Amino acid sequence: MHPLETHILVLGSGTAQPSVDRASPAFILRCRGETTLIDLGPGTLRQLARAGIHHSAVDQILVSHFHPDHTADLIHFLFATRHPPVLAARTPFRIAGPVGLSSLLDALKQAYGRWIDIPGDILSVLEWPLAEAGPRALGALTVRARRMPHTEQSLAYRIETPGGRTVVYSGDTGPSDELIDLAKKCDLLILECSFPEERGVENHLSPKQAGEVASAAEPGKLLLVHFYPEVLAVDIAARCRKAYGGELVLARDLMAVRV
Repeated sequence: MHPLETHILVLGSGTAQPSVDRASPAFILRCRGETTLIDLGPGTLRQLARAGIHHSAVDQILVSHFHPDHTADLIHFLFATRHPPVLAARTPFRIAGPVGLSSLLDALKQAYGRWIDIPGDILSVLEWPLAEAGPRALGALTVRARRMPHTEQSLAYRIETPGGRTVVYSGDTGPSDELIDLAKKCDLLILECSFPEERGVENHLSPKQAGEVASAAEPGKLLLVHFYPEVLAVDIAARCRKAYGGELVLARDLMAVRV
């Protein structure tokens, strides 16, 4: 796929549980030459390298919430950026996420010191107040956020490109009217799909629940991600299809999906 064509690249379709086939959650949105990294679980920088994308090409990072499987490679990202030849050539970038992001970065600096300290003219940090739905301009993108039922800080994002295409990323979440409202008529809806109905876990989605959200939101395309081993043991597509009849894609690592 041409890098100038708007698309999502799935870096990690898995979870916190180690897997030979699936890395922890991370996604790249490429739009008009701009590279946005959405979540960065452990191993994300290696997945970027496998995809042929140098970490210094990332223009901005969006964090959905602070669980380690979505943020652990922040440490690696900052450490790799601090490498003198990389830092000397680094263009400014930003990290955006829920309230508490600055505190998280400060705590990491206390643990790792100057090795992950990026100058302020290179790195900017944006926190998203939970009461503010947006929109905000992030580079060429327009982004709205909405709080999701997972942790107190969990956000879903609706991202609009300059060409008017829209991507909604749920992060980790349970069923939510707010998610349906945020995702209404988007071009690509990226939903977590963690556990089968019989092993349901509060504040996560099952395949059928993901289908119900998508059926109500009516996206152009549904991309399911965040598969725990338990849900991989069932027919995810068939269960999602009980509620949703639109275009459906089950994520694989390093899969590219047009928006």
